[in-house]
Amino acid sequence: MRRARLVPVFYIAPAILMLALFVYYPLVQNIINGFYEWNPFNPDAKTFVSFQNYIHLFTDPIFGTVLKNNLIYAVISVIFQVGLGLVIAAILEDKIFRRFSTILRTTYFTPVLISMTVIGILFNFIYDPDNGMLNGFLKSIGLGHFAEGWLGNPKTAIFAVIAVSQWQSIGYTVMLYVLAVQKIPSELYEAATIDGAGKIRTFFSVTVPQVKEMTFVLLIYTITGSFLVFSEVYVLTSGGPSNSSQVFSTYLYQKAFIDNQPGVASAIANVILGITLIIYFVQGKILKTGEE
Repeated sequence: MRRARLVPVFYIAPAILMLALFVYYPLVQNIINGFYEWNPFNPDAKTFVSFQNYIHLFTDPIFGTVLKNNLIYAVISVIFQVGLGLVIAAILEDKIFRRFSTILRTTYFTPVLISMTVIGILFNFIYDPDNGMLNGFLKSIGLGHFAEGWLGNPKTAIFAVIAVSQWQSIGYTVMLYVLAVQKIPSELYEAATIDGAGKIRTFFSVTVPQVKEMTFVLLIYTITGSFLVFSEVYVLTSGGPSNSSQVFSTYLYQKAFIDNQPGVASAIANVILGITLIIYFVQGKILKTGEE
């Protein structure tokens, strides 16, 4: 009997060991590192500095810009990847568009498969202030006064990067929502039709409530991803110009590998962890979901 009880433990032991070794140990070690400062070329000579790394971080003027950019990133990502993603998924599963759904799904999902390096080259060409497609299009329709050096202007750089991120990522959330919509019993839509509900009313009364669990998952995925975003910013602007498009991950990279301040970089990572955990628990309380 005791042997039989131990069998499941042996099955899950490798997974627990991997999590402990590659997730929880680095996590705890990084929390500890946030209270130390050391030279990255001599990691054994650590100096305990208490909360100085956090004080340095919170008093750095760049930190406010970084936090604002990540919050903007998160809000826009939720609107497009979660909100618009659900709308697109519902349209793709509508009877009118279902015959073209395979082609449309492929179209939306293709950007997800493209390397960010390739996307960076593509959008550097699109955003080019002199010969770029975006400014050329604006000029062709008589809106040339809106033309900008999109990646070189501190006021537009972060929004230009966010636009690229939405273009690449929305296909992933659309596909997940399509799977969720397909699982909704057809009887619910038939009942809504019999009751005289239109497509918009059916969407809000049937589709939205029935994909609540997927929405919860995608909110966590999208918001967490917004606070961990690195590739898009690094490839397109490297946090510039004048740190205007700096986000937590590029700020962490700068502190760790350019300014040689690994203690401050650890503090930044701990701040990211704290923010994402708070958001996770708040979402769980507000949506009252996540049980399934």
